Amino acid sequence: MSAEAWQVTAFTLGVATLGTLLNLPFALLLAWLLARREWRGKAVVETCVALPLVMPPVATGLLLLKLLGRHGPLGGWFEAHPGWEIIFTWRGVVLATAVMSFPLLVRTARVAFEGVNPRLEQVARTLGAGPARVFATITLPLAARGLLAGTVLAFARALGEFGATIMVAGYIPGKTATLALSIYQLVQLDRDDEALRLLAVSTAIAFAAVWLGEWFLRGRKA
Repeated sequence: MSAEAWQVTAFTLGVATLGTLLNLPFALLLAWLLARREWRGKAVVETCVALPLVMPPVATGLLLLKLLGRHGPLGGWFEAHPGWEIIFTWRGVVLATAVMSFPLLVRTARVAFEGVNPRLEQVARTLGAGPARVFATITLPLAARGLLAGTVLAFARALGEFGATIMVAGYIPGKTATLALSIYQLVQLDRDDEALRLLAVSTAIAFAAVWLGEWFLRGRKA
């Protein structure tokens, strides 16, 4: 591969990793709440979380563009306080991949938490363990394989993100160019051979990530 292809691949792996790590604490907390608690408005939260899975990615990207733009409520705050520009930067790519992969991580993690027998948690509490200790020593270890599977699958989803990313970050070589965006751009420029090489790389990485996620799920069901 060319140096440019290696750069695009490394950048894609980096932003997908950052997007997944950004999701983890929020997704795990929300998944646990959905699995273990009942509250008013829970159905609304579940629906909102699932929206990026069913909405056109470009529609989600447009919403992010309005929120994170210089004059948007979140974009204006980021620019005024930490001094971060989001739109058409690598930060925009990370946020777009995080938003698009968030529902998949939440849904998988929720199933993992629901698979933990609540009686084991209750026994630990009767023995004097606090909520944090119960979660750390009982819930988390028993749900670990499912959580790892969800993390890997969310990472795979982030790798292939296109629609929201093109809206929020655009295609800027060396700055926001991911594998998906680069493949599209190369096809537009009639450079199909280069596009196919990037496609092969993207497919290999996605295959490995999905296979690993399925392996974790199979181990959990065994």
